[in-house]
Amino acid sequence: MVVERSSCELPLIDFARLNPHCPEREECMKEIVEAARQWGFFQVVNHGISQELLESLQFELMKVFHRSFHAKTQENFLNLPAKSYRWGNPSAINLRQLSWSEAFHISFPDISKMEKHKSLRSKIEAFATTAAHLAETLGEILAQKLNIKSGDSSFLTILYQDQVGGLQLLKDGKWVDVKPNPQAVIVNIGDIFQALSNGVYKSIKHRVVAADKVERFSVAYFYCPSDDAVIQSNGIPLVYRKFTFREYKQQTEKDVKETGDKVGLSRFLS
Repeated sequence: MVVERSSCELPLIDFARLNPHCPEREECMKEIVEAARQWGFFQVVNHGISQELLESLQFELMKVFHRSFHAKTQENFLNLPAKSYRWGNPSAINLRQLSWSEAFHISFPDISKMEKHKSLRSKIEAFATTAAHLAETLGEILAQKLNIKSGDSSFLTILYQDQVGGLQLLKDGKWVDVKPNPQAVIVNIGDIFQALSNGVYKSIKHRVVAADKVERFSVAYFYCPSDDAVIQSNGIPLVYRKFTFREYKQQTEKDVKETGDKVGLSRFLS
């Protein structure tokens, strides 16, 4: 039996239209807000991250991922803190909790520690710096439109994925494939921004379906607040209770360990 899979084209935002002298600037900002409201995901082109940088970063990171499992699990691999390298779900007790993935989670301050890996470090620094500027700009636009004062408490993800695909969104109760766009990065609204907006902006459930015979590569920049930041909704009635980002992270880690997936904001309903 052949199971048909539907696909979708995410809203496409041309960042060049945000130029202060562009007559379409206001319309572009409205499109960003609407995409955050209706989709929680959108694509950005002319984002400032060169294709050359993305390709060279992928090349450098693939060399790291192709190192032996023994090497990657050694303490201070790449001179990074313990637990920077993450794979699957070591605490899984059933098939539902399995995760076919491996990743390096590197904080901005830790990038500078990779001094013996200059080429890799320089590519990660360049990507993170540009992605941070992109995330800050988007966060400011979205916060201003809802009169959210704590714009720096936003949580956005800037994602670059290769052409293998596999990213899926839960749209209208169905899983749909996101078509890869080699010229674009993907932006998605996180739980924290949904909470801050009192549910106006949507943090959409998503997943990655592994391909049968090829590896999928992606790199993401997570724009998030400090652990002590207090997340408080704006609006009446309040959908979510007040919580700190540390509470959210701890609850997410607990849920993933116990169920293999995060439960999300339902834990923080008002």
